[in-house]
Amino acid sequence: MATTVLVVEDEKEIRELLRRYMERAGYAVVSTGSGAEAIRLLGDRGVDIAVLDLGLPDVDGSDVLREARERGGTPVVVLTARDAVEDRIRGLRLGADDYVTKPFSPTEVVLRVQAVLSRARHESGWSDASATSYGHGRLLIDEDRHEAQMDGTKVELTPTEWGLLTALASVPGRVYSRYELVNRVRGYEFSGYERTIDSHVKNLRHKLGPAGTQVVETVMGVGYRLGLRRDT
Repeated sequence: MATTVLVVEDEKEIRELLRRYMERAGYAVVSTGSGAEAIRLLGDRGVDIAVLDLGLPDVDGSDVLREARERGGTPVVVLTARDAVEDRIRGLRLGADDYVTKPFSPTEVVLRVQAVLSRARHESGWSDASATSYGHGRLLIDEDRHEAQMDGTKVELTPTEWGLLTALASVPGRVYSRYELVNRVRGYEFSGYERTIDSHVKNLRHKLGPAGTQVVETVMGVGYRLGLRRDT
């Protein structure tokens, strides 16, 4: 399942802009311009992180932030026009995980969300001592533990899908032909198996969520490559 971002912003244009950028980054998005509706959505427990404007028309954003912390500790990135130092400190004291002041770059907001989710994963017990991170922490591969996570969610892979993912991740950006992937996954040439690679790639992308086609990219007429960079 894709990581779900709740965008709470009363200005429709900004709300839709953030939705587009979040969805482009592979997240599922629910959005509202109402503080009361935001509190209801947080109560549904289907939200992984919230991007919250403090200047809401019906309920003060600080109250929504407080509810988010009390209802299971949902991570929150505060988005507001309040640029006074006192307002920032107040938001952080109420439990905000990060703070972005308007005007902002939507790309920056996406990166802040990714960073907060990455920290939350570490705090929840995922140890990245032996894991390799890609795409600013979006994809984690731990070959020692034979585990992978995408956007904070563990991905259950078959041996073939695991082989495909680790082969592509060994050199991010390098294009692998279907024939090369067969030999990487099977360890030897297997007659007829090359024709099934596309099906395994399709299944792998599905398990990686909405961003699957961005993680495993098709290079027409050649093969596949990992679309995320390895983090340094």
